[in-house]
Amino acid sequence: MLIANPIYDVVFKYLMEDSKVAKIFLSAIIGQEILELDFKPQELSGELETVPKRVIKEDNFIPHLTVYRLDFSAKILTEEGEKIVIIEIQKAKLLNDVMRFRRYLGKQYQNPDYFYLRKSTHGKDIKYGFPIISIYFLGERLEHIHGIPVVMVNNEAIDLYSGKKIEQREDFVESLTHKSYIISIPDLSAKRRNELEILLSIFDQSSIDASHHILNVKEEDFAEKYRPIIRRLQKAASEQAMRNKMQLEDDFVSELTDYERMIEDARKKAEEAQQAAEEEKRRAEEEKRRAEEEKRRAEEASKQAQEAKQQQEQLKRNMVKNCFKKGMNTDEIAEITGLSIEEIERIIQV
Repeated sequence: MLIANPIYDVVFKYLMEDSKVAKIFLSAIIGQEILELDFKPQELSGELETVPKRVIKEDNFIPHLTVYRLDFSAKILTEEGEKIVIIEIQKAKLLNDVMRFRRYLGKQYQNPDYFYLRKSTHGKDIKYGFPIISIYFLGERLEHIHGIPVVMVNNEAIDLYSGKKIEQREDFVESLTHKSYIISIPDLSAKRRNELEILLSIFDQSSIDASHHILNVKEEDFAEKYRPIIRRLQKAASEQAMRNKMQLEDDFVSELTDYERMIEDARKKAEEAQQAAEEEKRRAEEEKRRAEEEKRRAEEASKQAQEAKQQQEQLKRNMVKNCFKKGMNTDEIAEITGLSIEEIERIIQV
């Protein structure tokens, strides 16, 4: 059976627009039955059709780049109460993925629609946030966690002294912490150990066609309760308009990847230029230091030579005076000291 590749935002949006399918899909991931669902994909910018075919010019000038991003959030009702589910899909690893995820997560924490009032034990209304569950589909493996298709990061309250889990639910805790599911798409082809991993194999890119838009799966591999998901994706694959949008999404990701590669190259060149400038500055400072040291040594040597000359002249003066005191005449003193008669007479007269 041929199905549309749900790693594409436009396909995933189409998949989740069917409320029944969305409930089945999210329930399978979070392990809780979803009683009600209000799913709201949020388009953060214009349509893909507004993306120019080439935004990167040869002179590296960027005249226009329309950032297209679908972020998915849903308010769900389970037996535990209302919760918020946010979903992020990362096809290609881009420079700002983590920061984009953090910004979007922060927006959900601040969303005024995701708060509720509850009376405290003192009868005072207190505003709390609905618990948040984040789901991340990653097209590339994590740096250190390998071979695990689905990673759950659970928020738990722990008694620090005893290390025991606190079972009581607390609105304050659930308003400020959240549970996450990280789905490593490359690891889905290696392990399918349960129904969830089999279901998530609809994201397994090892069975894509040449266009990367279509996956080939066997409907009988999936539990009956998950068949509506497969059929919804099969319907998407049959629509030419859907394929056109997937191609536009490919074009945009390619442009954005080139753009970020250009930025990364420019950053590396700037860092290399800065390092070269710093090295040149270091060499210049070292040359200056050496020159100053040579100058200091030369001045010290000159000073020492001057002092030695003065000492030598003083010795000669003392010798002349001592010889004169012993009754020697100027000719005799000149012969001993090597000084002229005029120099000897000048020293004697001082």
